[in-house]
Amino acid sequence: MLGLLALGIWVGGSHAAWLPGFVRGPLVDDRAAVVNEAISDIHGTYYRAIPDGQLADDAISGVVARLHDRFSNYFNPKEYSRFKLASSSEFSGIGTAVTEDPRGLRIQTVYDGSPARRAGLQKGDVVIAVNGKSLKGRKQEESVSLVKGPPGSDVRLTWLHNGHRVTRTLTRNTVTVPVVASSLHTKNRCPIGVVSLAQFSSGAHAEVYSALQRLQKRGAKSFIFDLRENGGGLVSEAQLIASAFLKSGPIVTTRGRAVPARTLMATGDPVVPDAPLLVLVDGGTASASEIVAGALQDRKRAKLMGTKTFGKGVFQQVIELSNGGALDITAGQYFLPSGRNLGGKGVSQGAGLKPDLPASDNPKTKPDEALDRALAVAAGTCR
Repeated sequence: MLGLLALGIWVGGSHAAWLPGFVRGPLVDDRAAVVNEAISDIHGTYYRAIPDGQLADDAISGVVARLHDRFSNYFNPKEYSRFKLASSSEFSGIGTAVTEDPRGLRIQTVYDGSPARRAGLQKGDVVIAVNGKSLKGRKQEESVSLVKGPPGSDVRLTWLHNGHRVTRTLTRNTVTVPVVASSLHTKNRCPIGVVSLAQFSSGAHAEVYSALQRLQKRGAKSFIFDLRENGGGLVSEAQLIASAFLKSGPIVTTRGRAVPARTLMATGDPVVPDAPLLVLVDGGTASASEIVAGALQDRKRAKLMGTKTFGKGVFQQVIELSNGGALDITAGQYFLPSGRNLGGKGVSQGAGLKPDLPASDNPKTKPDEALDRALAVAAGTCR
């Protein structure tokens, strides 16, 4: 029933533009009336009371679920507030970076001084429940929204650590995510600058530029740009960050039904136009990260090192709704300068980027083997 109700909302909304004019008006009005009628009938007749707002939320959620698109979401007003907080570099939570896992959320990074660090959470652990609610089968955004909350509030997490189940209560706190980290290494007398980017958040390009300039002043002759476990962010930031290394030319082309096709070009003067460059990638390198890494690889500006990237070839658009919620909906595909799209069929996960130089880490050892391998390669490129 709700599936049919949801379809009426989809056709009766902005997507009805394909209908002939003489049909569009009456049909849209009729279907909108039927949707309201169905919600009213369910609200008044169903054996237990269900608020109108919940029925409307469920209807929209049903539409999005029937798209079978892991990247598209509907956020009710409460969830959208959490989503906006999650997109910020400062938020209230437990202090981790995560990726999606069939069982819940896999921990990728635990930030120093965070509630998660104090509770003993480690990279590779999988959070399977929040306040007793199982995360199995939930989308990453929904699971993350359950973990986040006001500073000072408690959240009970259950996670798997080396096959053992752990349950503890953590007190949320304000966490500032370090978007950019940089360091200077010397190997075989070659000064190598390493810049790591955690996410393509608003203003991230300025931090990357600043880090590169500081390393240049300290004498760096070769560079490593670390995009491992960077799940992406703003396409506009991807354009600006790629421009730190490219003098001119295309970076990415975006195309969609409701958005005009456009090609984003390198802009401004590059900070590091010619110095040897390696880009570290892995399975957590996705979306905007793949745009930057792919553009640098296609344009022969850098070699990629690591493991195969995630393989996301689509981008999303956030559409705010009148109820205070929002749709985070797949609006189109993106194509690298060579014309390739990294996704699979439709919105399926694709082949991703294949590194020019393979390198991986052993999760059982603490040293960063991939970075050590990159430093060794970079040392051989010093001029």
